Amino acid sequence: MDMQVWRSRLDTGQWFSHLPVPLQDSLLAAARVRCLPSGQLLFKRGDPPCGLYAVLEGSVRIGAVSEKGKEALLSLVEAPHWFGEICLFDGQPRTHDAYAVGQCTLLHIPQATLLKLLDQQPVYWRQLALLMSHKLRLTFINLEQLSLMPAPARLAHRLLMIAEGYGEIDPPRRVLQLPQEQLASMLSLSRQTTNQLLKDLQGQGILNLKYGAIEILDAERLRALAVI
Repeated sequence: MDMQVWRSRLDTGQWFSHLPVPLQDSLLAAARVRCLPSGQLLFKRGDPPCGLYAVLEGSVRIGAVSEKGKEALLSLVEAPHWFGEICLFDGQPRTHDAYAVGQCTLLHIPQATLLKLLDQQPVYWRQLALLMSHKLRLTFINLEQLSLMPAPARLAHRLLMIAEGYGEIDPPRRVLQLPQEQLASMLSLSRQTTNQLLKDLQGQGILNLKYGAIEILDAERLRALAVI
């Protein structure tokens, strides 16, 4: 498939759209499309580095499962996000598991191919560093919120972040394809607590709850709750 077919989709993301055009062209020329059925493992914690990915359709579940079977869901990566860059820098094994959620289409740039490109054009390392530093910044914000913010404010803030694609999407989405169980896992809250908080927001006319989805009706009021 011609990679230029996906350029318009990737250009909706802040990171890719701000890359130098020659780097965009090189990434698309080196990439291959991968299609995963729902639930298929892309890579697991401890796997060797396999390259950089971009979500074109569907989403990828990033998390880990303890020895006792308890799951920690860190993020749902949706189009047009790129991920997998940590291993590019340190060459160490994968830090978490990645599974397809629904039918998923990915763009994949193999590790060796990307490292060769960066050896030829070392100035491009800065662009990959910006991708990683953006996620590191979000991680620090989430850790701070977990320690300092009450559950309603954390939930409001996370919904806004998801709607904005964690800084990648503008304008934000109104409808989030996000089951409550997954939202609860990301917030380290119980399913019952998350459901009650969402129902409270629905009662205030801020959200509308659907099966497997959450519609944001009043983003400004939700934003006001997120800074408490």
